[in-house]
Amino acid sequence: MNFTRRSRTATSRISRSLAVGLAGAAAIAMTLTACTPGSGQTAAPSLDPDRTVQTDVSKMGDLTLTVWDQEVRGGQDEQMKQLNAAFEKAYPNITIKRVSQSFDDLGKTLRLALSGDDAPDVVQANNARSSMGAFVEAGQLLPLDAWSEAYGWEDRFPESILKYSQYSEDGTTFGSGSTYGLPQVGEVVGVFYSKAKLAGLGVELPKDWAGFEAALATAKGAGETPLLLGNIEKWPAVHVFGPVQGALAPSDQVEKLGFGNAGASWETPENEAATETLSSWQTNGFFNDGVNGTDYDAAWQMLTKGEGVFLMGGSWLAADLEDAMGDDVGFFTPPATAGEGAHTTGGTGLPFTVTSATKNPDLAAAYIDFITNDDAMAILADTGNLPVIDTQKYAPESGVLRDVYSSFGSVTTDGVLLPYLDYATPTMGDTLGESLQGLLDGQLTPKAFTEALETDYAEFTAAG
Repeated sequence: MNFTRRSRTATSRISRSLAVGLAGAAAIAMTLTACTPGSGQTAAPSLDPDRTVQTDVSKMGDLTLTVWDQEVRGGQDEQMKQLNAAFEKAYPNITIKRVSQSFDDLGKTLRLALSGDDAPDVVQANNARSSMGAFVEAGQLLPLDAWSEAYGWEDRFPESILKYSQYSEDGTTFGSGSTYGLPQVGEVVGVFYSKAKLAGLGVELPKDWAGFEAALATAKGAGETPLLLGNIEKWPAVHVFGPVQGALAPSDQVEKLGFGNAGASWETPENEAATETLSSWQTNGFFNDGVNGTDYDAAWQMLTKGEGVFLMGGSWLAADLEDAMGDDVGFFTPPATAGEGAHTTGGTGLPFTVTSATKNPDLAAAYIDFITNDDAMAILADTGNLPVIDTQKYAPESGVLRDVYSSFGSVTTDGVLLPYLDYATPTMGDTLGESLQGLLDGQLTPKAFTEALETDYAEFTAAG
């Protein structure tokens, strides 16, 4: 990293012992189903309504906490190693058993694990209805309201952040209700670029979407690959389409579509224009060859090898790109109109949640508090991640991470941070991913694309 920052340790935080009285105990009491989503079978194990929340980890005895996360890339992995080591140093009576998997692998294994006999204690769960919403509906995650009260999470996290981890108890309402997890990082999707490539093309950093599209055309005309994309996993193209849609469609409509709330439609002129824009980028040869057969990681690594000019992606790539490219890599979020705040995809990283199978919910909640506290935010920043709270406080003096911090602050202050579109319905991830592959392959017309998404969204919202 090419910046320095005074580090603070994360070895002291939970030293008080609180007891939540009847009000807190009532908030923690709930009936939990023990079925998998859609099984139709329910059971009714529940926490003791008269129990109190214990926050003094040193008095919990010798315990092992099993944590599943997807923080596998350089800076992500490093921050987890540091925080876990700090937790074990602060509490020698606790051993953390960490299981780290890629985002895709965790998504595949988590559903089965939560319905089995050996579920982990703490898991990162995708905010989307198909993941967190389904787990909440099945009673596989604990609402964390009592611990939120004990640790003061509502004071630490703004509502704009907490809503990404809130569901009603039955999992049908997204964006309000009980809090089921806490994120560590903020996320913003924008455009990474090679400064040397832009200089070689004689192109200034685009100030809006029109300037960005002009730069893509210039790069193509010069024989460069304008825009890198690896979409074999299907979801990466969502991070290209989302910002395009944000620049063209009303933000309140995009938010309704993203959260799966009624009152919007995919079949609007603005959404069709966004779809036509993405389709035209492929037709005009702006992407690398074979995007649907290219791996996500391979695509961003191409930028580090000088094989492209721009890469649309999330802030989580910044640390690895900077490690490989140094000062050559930059990041920006183009607004629809120069001088205004950008409307782009973003939100939070995957929240850490507590499974209903855990035998030590107080320890699990204490761990989540520890890895999201103020000291943890400093460690996140030092390892190249984007702290979800007090972001500007930790901005480095230079480099792509300064660009990322500035963009996140600008979008959340002057623009609009829009939800990931696959949040919307339990099947939207598949529908959107397959439709984007079809669009990029030329198998789907823009009209057929919006029709497919409207069918999924409308059927879900109509069902209530």
